[in-house]
Amino acid sequence: MQNASAILLISCPDQKGLVNIISEFIATNNGNIIDLEQHVDHVDNMFFLRVEWELKDFNIAQKNICTEFESSVAIKLNKTLNWSIHFSATVPKMAIFVSKYSHCLFDLLSRYQSNEWRFEIPLVISNHNDLAESVQRAGFAFHHIPVNKDNKKQAQTQQLSLLKEHGINIVVLARYMQILSSEFIDEFPNKIINIHHSFLPAFPGAKPYHSAYQRGVKIIGATSHYVTSELDAGPIIDQDVERVRHTDNIEDLILKGQDIEKIVLARAIWKHINYKTLVYNNRTIVFE
Repeated sequence: MQNASAILLISCPDQKGLVNIISEFIATNNGNIIDLEQHVDHVDNMFFLRVEWELKDFNIAQKNICTEFESSVAIKLNKTLNWSIHFSATVPKMAIFVSKYSHCLFDLLSRYQSNEWRFEIPLVISNHNDLAESVQRAGFAFHHIPVNKDNKKQAQTQQLSLLKEHGINIVVLARYMQILSSEFIDEFPNKIINIHHSFLPAFPGAKPYHSAYQRGVKIIGATSHYVTSELDAGPIIDQDVERVRHTDNIEDLILKGQDIEKIVLARAIWKHINYKTLVYNNRTIVFE
């Protein structure tokens, strides 16, 4: 297992010497930088940075790093500096929301069981009971919370109560076929990840593969994005496409599409839990 590390994410107006100032803070306190990537948006004159350093032999105790960075770096730069510090040893707690489609859900449960990623799945929440037995048999807590036009507010209150109880810090909509309220979304800003069954913004709706088939498309795709109050318009984290041949029928398109959905959602989650995304103006800067 790798040594524990700290990850600093920064966005601010570009100015000279930013990398030097931040690197100096780390070096002065005996930190060893193991990864650094920066990007400058010349149109908006914005600077973005992800830097990771080892905590072994670092002079500042982990609990004091944020305070020290703020007093010695952040305040001195400018008031428009947006920053956050994360720690590799922190294990994300992820809640999965699902309806009836199981492919994305089972892919994530498999990744957890195989120790592919370091994260916890304290619970799975669904508005249907179809997947309860399979989820529970795999050893995960399943909560069936029906949602309809009459009880939606009550259902979301119950959902939020469960998320708070379990200390959830990332919500994944693994083909959850319900629209979340703005109040719910505000509780998890840029921490709700959705998988959309098309290469947005094409072919929205309940039967995207039927629409794609009727149009004779040559590619299908999937899009994973952060959820905002504007439906399916949040910052995109990852996308991919698959070639389609004239011999493919609707069932072929669905199978190909579901494979892409699993891969794209998994890549988006991996980037999020490894602190490789920054959101700016409804866009994401995704670090390698």
